[in-house]
Amino acid sequence: MSSESLAAALGRAGSPVELLRNLAFPPSTFPVQPEFTNWRSEQRSWVEACALLDQSHHMTDLFLSGPDALRLLTDVGVNSFAGFDVGKAKQFVAVNPEGHLIGDAILFHLEDELFDLVGHPMVIDWVTFHLERGDYDATAERDDNSAVRKAGPPKLYRYELQGPTAAALLEQVSGAPLPEVRFFTMAEFGIAGRRVRGLRHGMAGQPGFELFGPWEDADAVLAALLEAGADHGLVRVGAKAYSTANLESGWVPAPLTALFSDDPLMQEYREWLPIEKVGSIGGSMDSPDIRDYCLTPYEVGYGKTVKFDHEFIGREALERMAQEPARTKVTLVWNADDVTAAIGSLFRPGPGAKYVELPKARYATHHEDKVVKDGRTVGISLDCGYLANERAMVSLAVVDADLAEPGTEVTVLWGEQPVSAKPAVEEHRQVEVRATVAPVPFVDFARENYRAR
Repeated sequence: MSSESLAAALGRAGSPVELLRNLAFPPSTFPVQPEFTNWRSEQRSWVEACALLDQSHHMTDLFLSGPDALRLLTDVGVNSFAGFDVGKAKQFVAVNPEGHLIGDAILFHLEDELFDLVGHPMVIDWVTFHLERGDYDATAERDDNSAVRKAGPPKLYRYELQGPTAAALLEQVSGAPLPEVRFFTMAEFGIAGRRVRGLRHGMAGQPGFELFGPWEDADAVLAALLEAGADHGLVRVGAKAYSTANLESGWVPAPLTALFSDDPLMQEYREWLPIEKVGSIGGSMDSPDIRDYCLTPYEVGYGKTVKFDHEFIGREALERMAQEPARTKVTLVWNADDVTAAIGSLFRPGPGAKYVELPKARYATHHEDKVVKDGRTVGISLDCGYLANERAMVSLAVVDADLAEPGTEVTVLWGEQPVSAKPAVEEHRQVEVRATVAPVPFVDFARENYRAR
C-alpha cells in the first residue's frame, strides 16, 4: 500500500482537477503481445473469421466468498440480483452517493456463495473498501493483473473467441454441439481433456465465448484452440487491436471514477484509497469543477441495468436522475481531412497537434475531450481510436440529448491547453476536429450505412 492516500495527495494539490490532470499515470495497459501479425488484419479477424484474444493478463479478479458475499454486492451494485443463479454473469455497476459512476466490471456467479468480479480495479477497490468497513460474513481473494502482480502467473486463464466462425471452432475443439445458452450465461466444454467454463459473450458486434479455467490448463487449452483454429481462419489478436474492440461495441472502458463528492462516505474512501489506485485525466476538457468530468449510468447506456428493487448506495440520487433529461451516448465519426491534417502536422514546423497514436489515441487513464457546437460545450468525447474495418477514426461520447440524432455535426477539441505534466503529453497546440454523430453500437450502422457511402 502507498504511504500516501488520495486524501493526502488532494491536500497537496488543492484541486481534484489539478491533481488528476498532472498525475503521471498512463492509460490502462494490456500486458500481452502488441501484435501477432498487424493490428489492421487483427481487427478484421473478428468480422471475417475468428479472433482469439488473450484476456488472462490485463484484468483484476476479486473472488468473493461466504454467506454475505451476495449481500455485499447487493448493497453496492445498482443491479437487480433477482434470479442471479450459479452459472450466470452480469455487468456489475456501482455509483457514489450522488449517483455518479464508480465504474463497472463483470460479475460471475461461479458456485453457491462464490463470485468473481472481473475488470478494471476501480469497482474492485470500491467493493473491497465496503467489505473491510462493513459487517459482512465474507472473504475476498484478489488477483491483480499481470502488470501489477508481484509474482507468479494469474489464477485463471481467459481466452475470448469472437467472430462468424467461433461457434464452428468451438464445436470442433470440444467434439460436441455448441450448447444453447443465453447471453451472459455460462456453459461447460471439454477441451484437451480439461474442464473449461465458457461465458456466452459478445464483442465488437460479433458472437462468441469467453473461455476460462485454472492457469495450469492454459497452455493445453490454447494449443488445442490454435490447432482447431487452423480450419476456421483463427487469428491471434494482440493488445493494439484488442484495445479498439470497445469502439465498435460501444462500451466505455474507463469513465472517470467519481471520488470527490463531499459525502462523508467518500471522504472516508479517499483516506483509505492509495493515490496509486487513482487514474489520470487527459484531454481538452478544462472545467475547474471535477463534477463536470463525472458520468452517470444513464449517460453511458446503463439505464436498463439500474433496478430499484433493493437498497444500494446512490439509489436516491439515481431515482431523481431517472426523471431528468440525460446526455446520450453516441459514436462520433471524426472528419478524415481534419484527422489527416492533425497527423500531418508532425511533418511541418511545430508545435503541431497532439500526437495521434494509432490504433488507440488515448494518453491518460481517463480521456475526456470537449465536444462543441456553435461555440458551446455540448458533451464529452471519451475514448478514441481508428477502426481499420471502417477506415474511420471514431470516439465514444456523451452529448446533449437534442444533438444525439445520427448525422448531427459537432466538433471535438483535440489536445490540452495548457499542456499538463503527464509524461505522454508533449508540447502541442489544440486543434478542432469536425465529427458526425452516429449510433452506438457503431458496428451495425457502419455495415449498413457508413461504409456503403
